[in-house]
Amino acid sequence: MKRSTLLILSITGVYSAILHTAAWSVNNFLMTGPKAYLTYSSSVAAGAQSGMEECKFQFGWERWNCPESALQLSTHNRLRSATRETSFVHAISSAGVMYTLTRNCSLGDFESCGCDDSRNGRVGGRGWVWGGCSDNVEFGEKVSKLFVDALETGHDTRALINLHNNEAGRFAVKDTMKRACKCHGVSGSCSIQTCWLQLAEFREIGNYLKIKYDQAHKLEMDKRRMRAGNSADSRGATAETFHHIHATELVFLEDSPDYCTRNASLGHHGTEGRECLQTGKNLSQWEKRSCRRLCTECGLRVEERRTEVVASCNCKFHWCCTVRCEQCRTLVAKHFCTRRDSAAPNHIRQRNRGHRR
Repeated sequence: MKRSTLLILSITGVYSAILHTAAWSVNNFLMTGPKAYLTYSSSVAAGAQSGMEECKFQFGWERWNCPESALQLSTHNRLRSATRETSFVHAISSAGVMYTLTRNCSLGDFESCGCDDSRNGRVGGRGWVWGGCSDNVEFGEKVSKLFVDALETGHDTRALINLHNNEAGRFAVKDTMKRACKCHGVSGSCSIQTCWLQLAEFREIGNYLKIKYDQAHKLEMDKRRMRAGNSADSRGATAETFHHIHATELVFLEDSPDYCTRNASLGHHGTEGRECLQTGKNLSQWEKRSCRRLCTECGLRVEERRTEVVASCNCKFHWCCTVRCEQCRTLVAKHFCTRRDSAAPNHIRQRNRGHRR
């Protein structure tokens, strides 16, 4: 896997920093869709990158930690998998693109788009009416579909699964929207409120989709009917399978591989050399168990290493108007997964088949 390089693209006069990998690049987004939508390209690229970053955050302390090799969003490569992890990648990337387009629309960055005022003036509930500037998710959804779904050129079951998960990501943006209100009335009595819908923080969308990932449905396909290829019988088998799946749910086709061990052909790096957490402030139970999950359950041992960290300290304000700090050096204990000297690779306990991560 080649190292990532940073490409700086100039799009309609706007510079956007875009992460490029050997497996997939968000630059692929810029080559799809009608020319009329080229004005949205920088927002699409930024949205795709925010989806990548959120994926890395959500899986930061799990065996599969959203490596760059996972960020390929089409099935033109026949080796493309359809695992539970792939479903999350599609959903969070699609959500990131829709989210950024919607936000930029509401901020007035596009001449052809503005706030959603279609419900303004209607009674929304007891004591409040619709008004203000609602985020235009309909616009974001429409344009993100043109860009993201256009990457999916396949016609098989994997392609349909990817498109379904793309849509689930867009549903997540809409399902997490919040109502914001402003009070009106004599002397601030708030006798009536004007309310509008606004996007949630993207972290909340990431949390929402992580729950959907944990609850994802494995599709049990009729293998005999699926062998018919692209025939009507095959399409009928696929349609029947999707009939019972709600549009907001994530779906996958294949069990996850063993993420404990390195698999260069699949782009999995294994957990050897990964950092884990044992001590620290405000750690969740999931984070506290990361050393067991990443190291010991994968047949590795936990090694403590002392690392020197340089940080600003003893900062003082000087009139006027600067802040001067000293540079303090401290030793910090970090923990990493390392191979047991006496352990052979075939003794590694493969406990993360299927849903285990």
